[in-house]
Amino acid sequence: MKVLANDGISKSGKENLEKAGFEVLAIRVAQEQLIPYINENEVTVLLVRSATQVTKEVLDKCPTLKIIGRGGVGMDNIEVEYAKSKGLHVINTPSASSSSVAELVFAHLFTGVRFLHDANRNMPLEGDSNFSKLKKAYANGMELRNKTIGIIGFGRVGLETARIALGLGMKVLFVDPLMDTASVTVPFFDGRSISFELHGTTLDQLLKTSDFISLHVPAQNSYIIGKKEFELMKNGVGIINAARGGVMDEVALVEALESGKVAFAGLDVFESEPIPEIRILMHPDISLTPHIGAATAEAQDRIGLELATQIIALYN
Repeated sequence: MKVLANDGISKSGKENLEKAGFEVLAIRVAQEQLIPYINENEVTVLLVRSATQVTKEVLDKCPTLKIIGRGGVGMDNIEVEYAKSKGLHVINTPSASSSSVAELVFAHLFTGVRFLHDANRNMPLEGDSNFSKLKKAYANGMELRNKTIGIIGFGRVGLETARIALGLGMKVLFVDPLMDTASVTVPFFDGRSISFELHGTTLDQLLKTSDFISLHVPAQNSYIIGKKEFELMKNGVGIINAARGGVMDEVALVEALESGKVAFAGLDVFESEPIPEIRILMHPDISLTPHIGAATAEAQDRIGLELATQIIALYN
């Protein structure tokens, strides 16, 4: 039984699979070589993240495949229903990376309210010659405490984002078509915890009243946030997208940044990924990361272990 971990797998996940009798091929096969490689090596389990596309062609031309696994939450790079119709098992790890993504949201938020993204660009260039000028430019920072964060999509990552926000002393608003209320428990280092009962709101109300907005929705056929939604927001809002490219209109975002409607944005995902638009990359009010929401050692370890556990259970 061979497992192709085409976008990598953690050491612990690989070891668990090998102990269960699987041969793990932890190499990167180019998309155009994927079909012949799977067939030549009689691969039965294909594990991917976001880089590899599991298309209908792959599913049709690779009869040895029995399981498709996605290391992460979204499965928009996999033809899920088609795979299931062919009798394949499709698995993912929806909770393993939630904490890592939520922490990245706040990395962008802290960066935005204290201008770190721009300061880190300009200090190496002008820190020795224009120190006082830069100090003045970045002097009007803001605290997150006592501010309101609006969370669009209240699945696992949205929930983790709320936990951090509540721990910081922020007010949390959320909107989710699948729930009206949510109980959020914030754990502390010593085993104690405190629970909050939150009530959902409407998207319009969230947009009008939030100081910061964070997107946590799956891939969409149309924008969740576009020109109309930006117009509803408070002046000086900060917005973070660590969910999926294409859920926010980047042209409308740049217009909102230029007008001052949006003070800053944090983007981990992009409409034209993996080649983001130059206007986005060069904008001084956008904090940027290259789709690394789940890229922590802890998250990758949990993902590998969870995939291994599910694969072993399916074979047993």
